[in-house]
Amino acid sequence: MNIVLLSGGSGKRLWPLSNDVRSKQFIRIFQDENGEYHSMVQRVFRQIKKADPEASVTIATSKSQVSAIHNQLGENVGISVEPCRRDTFPAIALAASYLHDVKKIPESQSVVVCPVDPYVEDSYFRSLKKLGDLAGSSQANLVLMGIEPSYPSEKYGYIIPKTQEEISQVDVFKEKPDKKTAQEYISQGALWNGGVFAFRLGYVLARAHELISFTDYEDLYEKYETLEKISFDYAVVEHEKQIEVLRYHGEWKDLGTWNTLTEAMDDPTVGEAILSDTCENVNVVNELKVPVLCMGLKNVVVSAGPDGILVSDKEQSSYIKPYVDDIDKQIMFAEKSWGSFRVLDVDEDGMTIKVTLNPGHGMNYHSHSNRDEIWSVLSGEGRTIVDGMEQKVKPGDVVTMAAGCRHTIIADTKLQVIEVQLGREISVYDKQKYELEL
Repeated sequence: MNIVLLSGGSGKRLWPLSNDVRSKQFIRIFQDENGEYHSMVQRVFRQIKKADPEASVTIATSKSQVSAIHNQLGENVGISVEPCRRDTFPAIALAASYLHDVKKIPESQSVVVCPVDPYVEDSYFRSLKKLGDLAGSSQANLVLMGIEPSYPSEKYGYIIPKTQEEISQVDVFKEKPDKKTAQEYISQGALWNGGVFAFRLGYVLARAHELISFTDYEDLYEKYETLEKISFDYAVVEHEKQIEVLRYHGEWKDLGTWNTLTEAMDDPTVGEAILSDTCENVNVVNELKVPVLCMGLKNVVVSAGPDGILVSDKEQSSYIKPYVDDIDKQIMFAEKSWGSFRVLDVDEDGMTIKVTLNPGHGMNYHSHSNRDEIWSVLSGEGRTIVDGMEQKVKPGDVVTMAAGCRHTIIADTKLQVIEVQLGREISVYDKQKYELEL
């Protein structure tokens, strides 16, 4: 089974734990069988491999998410990197070219496309496998998954099938309706359109070449920022006559807001939190190293992280985005391919950061023009390279780098470092990378 997971967007509706770098699918909020917390993308990836251990998974995503994906899933997962955001049709066209030209998937093979962040049962992934098999054997050019609606939702488009059988030709698509119209659609046997579909790889490549002038994956990648922003539904689905739909009867939730996310939490609290006996329907997600105490609250979500603190009525939490759009602040936490960093303090003369490097990983070899840096090793062992000179470091060691100095640090074991940046013009853009010859 070839699966493309669409992983886009900044997920600001889950502020303060999501931002432009850390999207909602990377928040570690679900417990696995060992009690360890993992994210939406980790949960979905594990469920795919459980349903089909041989499944080939490719994640279509933006540059800003690549480090977090490698951090959480390892280096072996396929990634189709979008140079910029151009909606779902360009993203899927680029992913299809990546599968064909880079991974050498034949055009005759089927591909399943789905979002990276639904909360679903394992049966969903067995249905994905069935969807892919149908796409390979059916006369239809597209096979969609239609989700049995549990209520008249205004958030989804609707698929109205021609019959009530498990597999049916599609009669008509309907845009997102109001609640009354949605109820009418459901009475006609309509299904939610959750953006899950399958096709033979050659079909989408052919449609992509009809709509975009390009030769291969590399050419399409170079032209990507010039492409029209258009959804796959508008570019392809609405013009296709040969479409079938497969019904899915199991649990399916879109965890796009705090309200829906808390419904799927295994426990009412994550992190240090205390709820009094007078609290009702309260959830707390706390990533700070200080306790959160809630008393006498009802239908409230509390989220505390390095970027801020949210206290909201659960229903009102769905309307967070315009308020978050007005917040312009230094990103305080991010996961990278080599580990993670957390900003501890910011003032006009500098910044203090706690850096965690995973074993065997290191930063880029780089320099800064406008700041000096000091590394203080808290735990673990590793090596620093400063202007070509290598030295081993251990807890208690301190390394200083003047502006313009080339430097990196490499972890032999898990390594934690306090990095102090000194300067008045500190910026993420003040970084020059170099090749490192060891």
